[in-house]
Amino acid sequence: MKQVFWIGTLAFLLSACSDQEAPQTAIEDDTAAAPPAVEEPLDTPVQTEAVADEIQEAVEESAAEPEPEEETIMLAQAEVPAASRDWQFKEGQHYHRLVPTQPTVGGADKIEVAEFFWYGCPHCYDFEPAINGWVKDKPQNVRFVRIPAMWNGILQLHAKLYYTEEVLARNGAIKDPAAFHEAVFQEYHRRNNRLTSEGSIQSLFERYGVSADVFTRTWNSFEVAQKLRVAEDLARRYSIASVPMIVVNGKYRTGGAEAGSYPKLLEVIDELVARESVR
Repeated sequence: MKQVFWIGTLAFLLSACSDQEAPQTAIEDDTAAAPPAVEEPLDTPVQTEAVADEIQEAVEESAAEPEPEEETIMLAQAEVPAASRDWQFKEGQHYHRLVPTQPTVGGADKIEVAEFFWYGCPHCYDFEPAINGWVKDKPQNVRFVRIPAMWNGILQLHAKLYYTEEVLARNGAIKDPAAFHEAVFQEYHRRNNRLTSEGSIQSLFERYGVSADVFTRTWNSFEVAQKLRVAEDLARRYSIASVPMIVVNGKYRTGGAEAGSYPKLLEVIDELVARESVR
């Protein structure tokens, strides 16, 4: 059963598909004491009255002189680095920090922005144009990856579809990966083809020029199986319970509900990328 959380007029933006909503299928040091002081013998001559008067006068003059005022000690202060500037978004409100920082799909050469999604999620479908636009203008030091959610049988099936699609696109069997990715969304949300079987998924690939043999070999390949294991492990490490969800560099997790809207979510992503860029 689906639950929809209405938050003012941004209800459709703040909602997300959760793992409870997806359709189910079977498939301190001590110090030593100082030694006692040794008294010196009194062998100095007795002072005369005149000498005593001079000493008394000197003492009085000295006491009459005002003591110099204490100078204020100024401590040097370091300049505030750019990294400690004020940030617009707050931890615990607009995003959550993962402690400890978790692994990412790619290496440490770039800042990784990962989107967890599901082809059958209407919110992922609505978010798709926004995230695609962001990817086109993303900073050069950023790597964007998609990771399919895998809560149950149907999501696992669609995750396998996604990674089969990814491998075939890299191998050149799918000429336009972006168009194919969009076609899967359209197939589910516009053509009511839920893609609930391997056969229906194969038919979709064949429509895009992938032969049955190439599809089957890729679908059952070790590479696809390994990608599925990594996706499942990362979802557990990141505590992904709804989609669409964004994880920045294995350190920050955020989504539409935390940000307040999808346009604001893109701003949160930009700020988290900036935080990682100056550390």
